[in-house]
Amino acid sequence: MWRVTVYFTPAFFDFFRELRRQNTRPWFEKNKSRYEREVRDRLVDFVLAAGPRLKAISPHFVADPRPVGGSVFRIYRDIRFSKDKTPYKTAGAVHFPHEHRTGSAPGFYLHLEPGAVYSGVGIWHPETAAITRVRDAIVADPERWKTLTTARAFKARLTVEGRSLKTVPRGYPREHPHVEDLKRTDFTAGHTFSENEACAPDFLDRFIGTCRAAAPFTKFLTDALGLPF
Repeated sequence: MWRVTVYFTPAFFDFFRELRRQNTRPWFEKNKSRYEREVRDRLVDFVLAAGPRLKAISPHFVADPRPVGGSVFRIYRDIRFSKDKTPYKTAGAVHFPHEHRTGSAPGFYLHLEPGAVYSGVGIWHPETAAITRVRDAIVADPERWKTLTTARAFKARLTVEGRSLKTVPRGYPREHPHVEDLKRTDFTAGHTFSENEACAPDFLDRFIGTCRAAAPFTKFLTDALGLPF
């Protein structure tokens, strides 16, 4: 029996609303203990709780509760090559990467921003070789791809999304039944939550539900890339 806990509260989102208006180092330093209490520690607790639940779906995804270098995204922006010099991110996020740990391996992701709470799964901005392997897998087994992307449980919770080419990539049939998917350069699926849902006692269940519904989709990607699921 899983323990029911509220991981995120209105104070979590209020912090980021204020940070949007006061995105300066002096403001953040003054409110750093608040950030650690209302945001960072909440994200760490969520990772700790989600880890065993994700292991029940697949043992190959990593839930690392370290607040630095783990599953919790750092709040500090890399502004070295950005025109936007605001120093802090205005959203919290966690990720659960595949143990293979490359940019072309699938993972689970949660983004928490005022007015934009989002759960995602898949591979985002993968290397060209990985894109090719997924496209080839769709061509090799179009029925499997159709079955998993049209399954009731999947469609009830997730939408396939991400970047796409305007034209069919060279070497792939224009008449293929999944030609729009062959155009994809990201292979991700996502679900949007409200802030109220994120602050509810059953939010962890809801998040894990999207991960579970995405399991066949995720396994298709790992199989295509030669990774374990």
